[in-house]
Amino acid sequence: MTVSRELMINGKEVAASAGRTTEVISPYTGVPYATVAAAGTEDVTAAIDAAQGAFGEWSALSPFAKRTIFTKAAALLDERAEQAAELMAGEIGATRGWAHFNVSLGANIFREAAAAMTAPRGDVLAAEQEGVLGLSLREPMGVVAAFAPWNAPIILGARAVAAPLAAGNTVVLKPSESAPLSCGMFIADVLRDAGLPAGVLNVVTNDPAYAAPIAETLIADPRVRAVNFTGSTDVGRIIGTLAAKHLKPAVLELGGKNSVIVLDDADIDYAVSAAVFGAFANSGQICMSADRILVHESVAAEFTRKFADAVAGLPTGSPDEPHTVIGPLVNHSAVQKISWLIMDAVDRGATVAAGGGVPQGNVHPATVLTGVPKDAVLYYSEAFGPVCTVATFTTDEQAAALANDTENGLTAGILTENTARALRLMRQLRTGIVHINDQTVADEPNAPFGGFGTSGYGRFGGRWGIEAFTNTRWVTMATVHTTFPG
Repeated sequence: MTVSRELMINGKEVAASAGRTTEVISPYTGVPYATVAAAGTEDVTAAIDAAQGAFGEWSALSPFAKRTIFTKAAALLDERAEQAAELMAGEIGATRGWAHFNVSLGANIFREAAAAMTAPRGDVLAAEQEGVLGLSLREPMGVVAAFAPWNAPIILGARAVAAPLAAGNTVVLKPSESAPLSCGMFIADVLRDAGLPAGVLNVVTNDPAYAAPIAETLIADPRVRAVNFTGSTDVGRIIGTLAAKHLKPAVLELGGKNSVIVLDDADIDYAVSAAVFGAFANSGQICMSADRILVHESVAAEFTRKFADAVAGLPTGSPDEPHTVIGPLVNHSAVQKISWLIMDAVDRGATVAAGGGVPQGNVHPATVLTGVPKDAVLYYSEAFGPVCTVATFTTDEQAAALANDTENGLTAGILTENTARALRLMRQLRTGIVHINDQTVADEPNAPFGGFGTSGYGRFGGRWGIEAFTNTRWVTMATVHTTFPG
């Protein structure tokens, strides 16, 4: 029996105006898991109408009243962890561990948003003119268009809406076609049940074939004042171009080609454990996943042997099994991509240290490659699946050069027992995030999250997220009459 949902517009579930629907196929069973409404451009306009209509009251609502809603939403999200896990398994084949991590962080994103609502917002300026008080004020922008991806649907669905709403904006959310329930409707249900007023958050689901006109209509509407998008670099270029065309600010969190650097003084067993998690959590389907493990040549043989053994032993199979680490990829195209990247690299001289082999349905074996040459597509391309490469270096400067040999600049990890050395190396890395004595996958709702280069621009998290979705106004107040010339 499949789950069925409509659009969420102005606090009500409504069918798409043309009556269209689309199916979500379970990546593990291969059968339909859900049927959702397939919006047309007229439905997008109706959602924007609702968001615009709700903006005045929501932006004027007491910050303490808003905070109460988001605090309750966090508690409801924690309570509904099992429902979230079921949705994520059905839509994207997520393992239980990954689903419960999504719920925990998603709830904390709501808590951080609640805290931000009553935090100071603005500055008192040192005015040049005597007797004048200068103020810098941050105010909500209006309607925000939000795009949420499938791979961490609870985390990224919550993040797509939390900061814009906390800043006093209203939102139209377009969730991924692969996870419209878990990164769209589920998030909207939690906030509605926590007391979010009708029209403040609206959700439009769509057929994948109709994604382009939906996005274009949403971004082009003059009532939409800002855009936030998390997803692939290729789609991010399109979203960023559309936003720029209409002179609208955008926050783009895009793909990564991330490195874990293992220095010669690292604890090898700890480094292996960290690298396995960084590379293969959620089957490598995380923007922060460690595509590349860079190891000092003096410890490379020991590290690679232990790393390959650990990867080969990862529990693989059904997302319903509690200990599964490597579950199904999101769809068959993703499996084909990973298989082709591995085959291309091997054909060009790479060696399979672990994994490889034939996928079982949409489950691809966790794979480690060594000796991947620069002419292999995998060398520069984000894998976004259960495969990583191991390469060696001789100096810290060479390690930095290898890590920086990419157009992306999202995150990096440095494993060492010498923090002063790590700080020197960190300064050489061109990434928005660096984790010292840790791997690449980490997220905290109060930290500035984002990258450089083709990993996007702008920051989510903490005050940086609030600032991204507010306008700054300069206000002066003269306490004495000014004497004007002439």
